[in-house]
Amino acid sequence: MSSATLRYPSEPLRAPARNKPSPRGASRMVVKEPRKVSMPKADFSALKRLLWPVLLAGLALATFQLADKVMPFVDRPISKINVHGELSPANQQVIQQLLAPYAGTSFFAVDMLSLRSELEQMPWISRVEVRRVWPDQIMVSLEEQLPVARWGDGALLNNSGEAFTPRELTNYQGLPLLQGPQRAQAQVMQQYQILSQMLRPLGFSITRLELRERGSWFVSTAQGVELLLGRDHLVEKVQNFVAIYNKALKDKVANIASVDMRYPNGLAVAWRTPPVPAAASAAAVN
Repeated sequence: MSSATLRYPSEPLRAPARNKPSPRGASRMVVKEPRKVSMPKADFSALKRLLWPVLLAGLALATFQLADKVMPFVDRPISKINVHGELSPANQQVIQQLLAPYAGTSFFAVDMLSLRSELEQMPWISRVEVRRVWPDQIMVSLEEQLPVARWGDGALLNNSGEAFTPRELTNYQGLPLLQGPQRAQAQVMQQYQILSQMLRPLGFSITRLELRERGSWFVSTAQGVELLLGRDHLVEKVQNFVAIYNKALKDKVANIASVDMRYPNGLAVAWRTPPVPAAASAAAVN
């Protein structure tokens, strides 16, 4: 009879492991780096505050020294002053005398504002422009007042009715004479322009226009005809005169002394005294 020996393992038998689902994705071990020890940064702000003034001072000193060496080559004395503008001979002489002291002055030392102010103080100059032209010139552009008429005894009027005083009036005696209160310069100039335009087609040119103290207007023409216009409705009165002149007075203009338009419904004509014949004068003497 055979026998068999059964040996039991020292560890108990384990049930077979069940299939576990495999983890999704791979996993790895992460090794943490040791923290770095941060060192305090050096503070250079105080040094910068001290360094900037030193740098600026050095730059300023270098610039000054460079300018001191270069300036003699750049800053030359004024050798020419150019004047542009249509000026009368008398005014040209005045401008030359005023600009003469600036010749030979240092290019950068010329006071352009002062020069312009001196020129603008001259009443017969309407516009001034001055500028430097490197290396040694000054450019001056001038515009004279444009005189349209004389104002009173010692002034002129421009086309805006502004009065100015030239050095001499002898060259302007051919201009019409306008008179009136000082405050009425622009008004008198405006009326002169209107009346001149209305009378020009008749062959009349105004030599004198006066606004009298009580507001009445008086006109003298180069043709020897005087016009008394009164205070108001000047345009209507002159239009009426133009119509009557073309119909009845045109052929008799040489014998008209004056025309009074101060009437509300018409005008009055004053005729010249006809010359006495030479024979009649001799008979009267005998």
